[in-house]
Amino acid sequence: MIRIKSFLCDTWVEGDGPARSLLNPSTEEAVAEVRSGALDFAGALAHARSVGGPALRAMSFVERGALLKQMADLLNQHRDELLDLSTANNGTTRGDGKFDVDGAIFTLATYGRLADTLGNGRLFVEGEGERVGSGARYVGLHVRAPRPGVAVHINAFNFPAWGTFEKLAPALLAGMPVVTKPATATALVAFRMVELVVNAGILPRGTLSFVGGSPGDLLDQLGGMDCLAFTGSADTAAMIRSGKAFTHRSARVNIEADSLNAAVLAPDAGPGTNGWDTFLTAVSRDITQKTGQKCTAVRRVIVPEERLDEVREALIDRLSKVVVGNPAEKGVTMGPVATAEQLRSVRAGIEALSAEARVLCGGGGAVQGQGAPDGKGYFVAPTLLEAQPGARLVHNLEVFGPCATLIPYSGDAGEAACLIAAGEGSLVSAVYGDDRDWLSTFVGGAAAYNGRLVIGSEKVADPQGMQPGMVLPNLIHGGPGRAGGGEELGGARGLDFYLQRSALQGDSALLKKLVGV
Repeated sequence: MIRIKSFLCDTWVEGDGPARSLLNPSTEEAVAEVRSGALDFAGALAHARSVGGPALRAMSFVERGALLKQMADLLNQHRDELLDLSTANNGTTRGDGKFDVDGAIFTLATYGRLADTLGNGRLFVEGEGERVGSGARYVGLHVRAPRPGVAVHINAFNFPAWGTFEKLAPALLAGMPVVTKPATATALVAFRMVELVVNAGILPRGTLSFVGGSPGDLLDQLGGMDCLAFTGSADTAAMIRSGKAFTHRSARVNIEADSLNAAVLAPDAGPGTNGWDTFLTAVSRDITQKTGQKCTAVRRVIVPEERLDEVREALIDRLSKVVVGNPAEKGVTMGPVATAEQLRSVRAGIEALSAEARVLCGGGGAVQGQGAPDGKGYFVAPTLLEAQPGARLVHNLEVFGPCATLIPYSGDAGEAACLIAAGEGSLVSAVYGDDRDWLSTFVGGAAAYNGRLVIGSEKVADPQGMQPGMVLPNLIHGGPGRAGGGEELGGARGLDFYLQRSALQGDSALLKKLVGV
């Protein structure tokens, strides 16, 4: 039995509480255990601030980037092991495990390469400076410096690999030490990845800490120079925001929460076009990839009334061919949801939506997974529902599983944008079509409600290409309103959260020398 420990003050430690088992969601067998309780989080944060922070701040961007490249290379060497652990603890197919593990490695490598463009300085310099006095020499120059605190990261259960390292990469590159806390139920992959990095001795002391179980009073210890990046439910996010660390001490907080993402078919993207094929492939893949457990998965499928019958038939056909079961078995194309709690939530959500939408395929009933023990495993069928434009719950309830709802609209771009807006803020939405006037109206109405908009026009449409659900390190990940109001990644923009902007005012030549320009 693997025992997951915490890594605090550069030492592996274990809590003194009762053991909690981490399960294989296909068989319900225990694959690891973790203990919480009696961990000194105040001491761990103090160690990170006093040891890890100065070590990182003494390095240049290029030197920090080199650390990220080394981590990417190391984890890539252990890729097969990590994919096996993902199947065992997350219930992922091989492809879904790659989506998580390879995403983590790619993000580390991307930020490692980004560091080479930031130079050998220790401050991020914005622009050339501006005159602030009557003379040409007296200027103001904005710079961003690493905050002398700790970046605490709390991640969701669905992406233990990518979720950990997409936060870690920009934080370390910015010069802040990290305390990372994955969701306990699926922490095995994150634990092993951190263990590999620690054992390899890549990072300076105090720069990386890992919490294997409950975070206890960790957030209560945060001060004004610390940061928290959280991914999880809106309810938990609201509770976090109310903590004194944020209301009284002004610790920074970035939230990525619920999101009712949408895919919109424009009237001109009919059968026979690349946009049509890409739309159907992207929607069906988004419903089933990671068993629908993606914060970027499509939940609302908005199609012109005149195309509704064709879309319905095509999606039902594709979803009916999905093989649900134990992903360790050959031929299985969709695994279980991650936990028993998640299965209950998905079933309850489908039942709630069915009060105002009809179930076209799937549903919340029991599923015997192929290759799984009888009656075991957290399996649910790929589910497609259909609602009318006036339905309300479909725009307010995210079912975090393999479930999406068809919604017809008249074909008017403004109406489609209003349906997007009804979700009150999303991480990403996609639209498929080529009519520029239609797209201009739609984008003008929908952009403010999304962190990212994907325009699947004919020239870039590719059924086998990059899907909207894929988060790219050089584009921002986050969204307004319901989606949490935060931003992560986005290339160099991802460093902003961990840097303090300061205006330097003085002699132009002196300032440039001080900041290394």
